[in-house]
Amino acid sequence: MAKPPKSALLGLYLTASPLIRLFARRHLEKRVLRGKEDGQRYREKLGLTDVPRPDGPLVWMHAVGVGELLALPALIREMQARDPALNFLLTSSAKTSAQAIEHNLPPRTIHQFLPLDTRAYARRFLDHWQPQLSVWAERDIWPVFLTEVERRGIPLALINGRMSHESAAKKQRAKAMFAALYAKFRFIEVQDEESAEGFGCLGVPADKITVTGTLKAGADPLADQPEKRSQMEQALAGRPVWLAASTHPEDEIAVFKAHRKILETAPDTCLILAPRDPSRARRILNHALDLGFDAAILDGADSLKGAQIAIIDRIGELGLWFRLTDRCFIGGSIAPVGGHNPYEPARLDCAITFGPNVQNFADDYAAFHAANAARQVTDGETLAEALLDPALTDLRPAAAKVADAGRQAVVRTAERLLGVM
Repeated sequence: MAKPPKSALLGLYLTASPLIRLFARRHLEKRVLRGKEDGQRYREKLGLTDVPRPDGPLVWMHAVGVGELLALPALIREMQARDPALNFLLTSSAKTSAQAIEHNLPPRTIHQFLPLDTRAYARRFLDHWQPQLSVWAERDIWPVFLTEVERRGIPLALINGRMSHESAAKKQRAKAMFAALYAKFRFIEVQDEESAEGFGCLGVPADKITVTGTLKAGADPLADQPEKRSQMEQALAGRPVWLAASTHPEDEIAVFKAHRKILETAPDTCLILAPRDPSRARRILNHALDLGFDAAILDGADSLKGAQIAIIDRIGELGLWFRLTDRCFIGGSIAPVGGHNPYEPARLDCAITFGPNVQNFADDYAAFHAANAARQVTDGETLAEALLDPALTDLRPAAAKVADAGRQAVVRTAERLLGVM
């Protein structure tokens, strides 16, 4: 059996990581005051929790990004269907990720914030939760945690991995460290061939890497809020409505231009605008008001009355609005961001428009485009034309079929994970 690779840089990181404890609590408390941390739960990042460990086997899954985290409930349900005794612990880092997962947790699943990456907190966390499997669904990996998990003999797996050529080139500067860390995983699943090449360039053997596609393709539909949705529907009183989801500033320039054009044809139309970063809602509101729109922060059904634009200032609302609208624009795609998840609206019968910058989901959007399941736009004018076209909603059945095909990646991953427990 080959010896695991060694890295002086990794050794230095592990040696220096206890210094995190010197400023961790004060740092987190400052972030609480700035609204960046949950004041009731920030102690979880110190490895402290009042939540008891459930009896029986427990699988721990970690993801940093909201999209990666929301891809995991479908995988959890698939594993639970095969082994009903399993419990699950989901961890993430950002306050917004906790808000997003709140309404999407499967049965026998707990969410916690991952502690900071130092030995004392990692050991406190692992002593309490004692997982039988550790699954990382994220580009970011935490050296102390991986080292401590491996030391305890807990199997490690990396799923839904993604690594661009640019990211792989940057990691080459610390190749020995990344090679040592990736060697700890029993297997690594990646979204595409580019990612497979990236991991391979960092020393991961080809027989350890499997290309599966994105797990987001097989994610559960976003959670509904039926009572709240009913209230919103009554407040809209039959008005036409469309959704701009996960937008960035450059997207919003096109969205506002499109909405102005739409209002010329359908003056009663309401735009629901959900920025990727909800903390920007007030700035977006001021911009909309400066442009002459009747706009409001979406705060209950009454805020919709008379509003040409309603702006969402919280996480976890998209499941409601993808169900309530029949057409949407997915942001990050006119902005030079790389696009956001098309599977969420596809599963909820909402017709999709998107811009040209979708490199983060290149294969996925190509599949939607090839199946005539979504429509690409380039600017505000073409976005308005697409949204005003009655035929746009005819794309929805094809979009649902593309989304259903992605389910197989979840099934295969569930089977592989159960095989290493």
